[in-house]
Parts: sequence; C-alpha cells; structure tokens
Amino acid sequence: MSNWQGIAFNQVPDSENQIHGDEVAKRFGFKGGLVPGVTVSAYLLHPVTELFGKAYLERGLSNCRVNSPLYDEEKFEVEITDLGDSHCHTCLKREKDEFLAVAEVKIPETVPAPPLFRGDAISSKPVGLAATRENMEGLMRTGCYAFKYHWDEDHAMSSYLRDRSEMANLYAVDGFANPSYILGVSNWVLASNIAMNPWVHLETHAQNFAALPAGTAIIGEMSVTDVFEKKGHQFVDSEINVFDTDSHQCFSAIKLRAIYRLRGA
Repeated sequence: MSNWQGIAFNQVPDSENQIHGDEVAKRFGFKGGLVPGVTVSAYLLHPVTELFGKAYLERGLSNCRVNSPLYDEEKFEVEITDLGDSHCHTCLKREKDEFLAVAEVKIPETVPAPPLFRGDAISSKPVGLAATRENMEGLMRTGCYAFKYHWDEDHAMSSYLRDRSEMANLYAVDGFANPSYILGVSNWVLASNIAMNPWVHLETHAQNFAALPAGTAIIGEMSVTDVFEKKGHQFVDSEINVFDTDSHQCFSAIKLRAIYRLRGA
C-alpha cells in the first residue's frame, strides 16, 4: 500500500483547551493552535483502517504517540514503515521529512477480556477541580466521575478531515466512530474530572472491542494511574474505558498520557 497524504484539520480552534487556539499556543512557543492529538492519531490510523477494515475496529490494539505539533492546514504524509499480516507501523511527517508522530498497531487473533462496567457516579457537568498534583493524586485515591456522550455525525470530531468523504469508508460511509472521536472520549473524561487549560494530549494505548455505530449513547469511566514531573512539565497517566450506556458493552479501553500543566503555566 502506498503512503497516504492529507491536509491537517483543527476541528476545535475554539476549544476550552486553549492550546488549540493561536493566542495561547503562541504564548507557549508554538507556531499556532495545535491540531488535536487524537486527530493526529486518526491520521496515523487512517491507512490501518483501510488495510485491516472492521477487524481494526473490533479487535485492533494501537499505540499512538505524538512527538511534535501539527498545525491546521499543514500538508502531511503518513508512511507505512512496517507491514505484516496482522500488524502495521506508521509515521506521520511534514513535507520536510520531519517525523511528528508514530503508531504501532496489531490485530490479534484473540483479544483480552474487556474491562467490566463499574457503575461509577455520573456527573452531568465538569467537576472543576484545579489541575494540581494534589488534586490528581486525590483522584487516584478516591476515583473519578464518569461522563455520558452520544456519537453522531454532527459531533465536532465526526471527521478528521475537512472533507469527510475522504475519510476511510468505515467512517465516511458506514458511520462508525472514527479514532479522533473514540480516543477523544479519553480527553473529555479527563478534562471533565479536572480543569486543565492549556494541556496537551501525548499518547494513547487503546484496545478495541467493538465498532461504535452511529446513534450510540456511551459512558466513559476513568481511573488516574500515575502523576509525575519531567523537564518542568506535569504529566498524568489515566485509563478510560468506553461503554455502551444501555448494554454496558465495552467499545474500547484507552490508556492516556497527557501534560496537564505545561512548564511555565
């Protein structure tokens, strides 16, 4: 399969996370608002979806890591660096051959047992805790709120490209949730449990269990697993599981790493 090219799309320049807007992003040394990390991940996974089809949505295991920012309307290329019958490695680069993000994907014959629905308390609005280490460690001890969402094609993350028809057919035609939405759930649950602004999505490790069809109501349950500091940035690791609201079927189990407080914030 040949490499895939596209033009970056920042779906949320007016996001509550102002790292996606030009003003705040430039204040922290970036050229402009960052394309969401989950959208960059969707670019890495676009050729994966085309290669493995629904098998990726139903049992794919992916690790996506964003190393450098991608900006709105930048041209990019996703290169397939390793490909086998049940695995694929991809890299995203700019026109100048600068690698910005990487993904490793496997399609296992059998998948682990999905996480069980815990029935965590559901909040109808963001909790509003300040993004401090003390509060993050508190969430590790006491647990987190769950949040409800609804997948449909009117959602801001319903397309990772300006022209939705250019997405993989499973998303553009069949209406299944694309990776920028599914991985985005981990962002929203984290940001709803603790008020981070600005913050940066870095990496996800996700095990899929089922394709998420249009019109589905979901619940995201979360646990904080680690909090640490590196080079002045404050990091959080969390696990977010995405369930069907009614049946409690698990669609995806996501491990998210993010910078919840940037150096100098």
